[in-house]
Amino acid sequence: MRLRIFTEPQQGASYDDILAVAQATETLGFDAFFRSDHYLAMGDHVSGLPGPTDAWTTLAGLARETERIRLGTLVSSVTYRPPGILAIQVAQVDQMSKGRVELGLGTGWFEQEHLAYGIPFPAKRFGMLEEQLEIVTGLWETPVGQTYSFAGEHYTLADSPALPKPSQARVPVIVGGGGAKRTPALAARFATEFNLPFPEFADIPGKFAGVRRACEAVGRDPRELVYSTALIAVAGADEAEFARRAAAVGREPGELREHGIAGTTSEIVDRLGALAEDGVECVYLQIMDLADLDHLDFIAREVVPQLG
Repeated sequence: MRLRIFTEPQQGASYDDILAVAQATETLGFDAFFRSDHYLAMGDHVSGLPGPTDAWTTLAGLARETERIRLGTLVSSVTYRPPGILAIQVAQVDQMSKGRVELGLGTGWFEQEHLAYGIPFPAKRFGMLEEQLEIVTGLWETPVGQTYSFAGEHYTLADSPALPKPSQARVPVIVGGGGAKRTPALAARFATEFNLPFPEFADIPGKFAGVRRACEAVGRDPRELVYSTALIAVAGADEAEFARRAAAVGREPGELREHGIAGTTSEIVDRLGALAEDGVECVYLQIMDLADLDHLDFIAREVVPQLG
């Protein structure tokens, strides 16, 4: 099982804060550093200071200041960037990182941040997501010297040179969500990874089964997809340390144990083992306190060696 570090910088983090976590992620041996793509803090327990950082600007910086870890978004919103611009940004950051970028793309959901920064927020966005996935992957796959055109309900591209190209032959694309039909169908068509964000544990096997059926329906081997989940992670050497870290992120210990990767070492190892049995191949550990680098060290030192 691969463990990835997933952050929410909109809750309050400078680029230097994010860089420290990313470099710790690399030093400690985790597989990847991912961040959310949001522009407004959520909840009353944080101020959001010093203000939001742009996801792809951040990842461009990290591409030059890390060497090994994968870098990506979980997930970028289709409302923020036209697909042609997004394809250029991701391809450029992939070049800057020498082929370490992954793109998570979704419909977006947080209307208030759109209002706060003047970003249009259409009521129906799933069609935008479908077209963006087709356009972005189509631009990357267009051979050099040829052009790409697209005419859809939401976007039109005419004779695009479809440049630049990413360093990777195929940038991994992550599609996720809990929908029963449309999201699995999109994952089957466009994704290299299907992600379940913050699911109920009992729902995971059924959701993955739905994606496998969607793959089979379009003649794709379901084993081509990576099956992942994102869950909050709060760990401690003992109950007191766990409770302290839970309080620092405004969560209750019991609730965290019910919904996250939480508790002492043995509890976390058991939870990850159960997830593996349910078909989870990769876990995004949502780390909310970016100042607590000892937390990452603890997980790397005490949990990872027991995963086998």
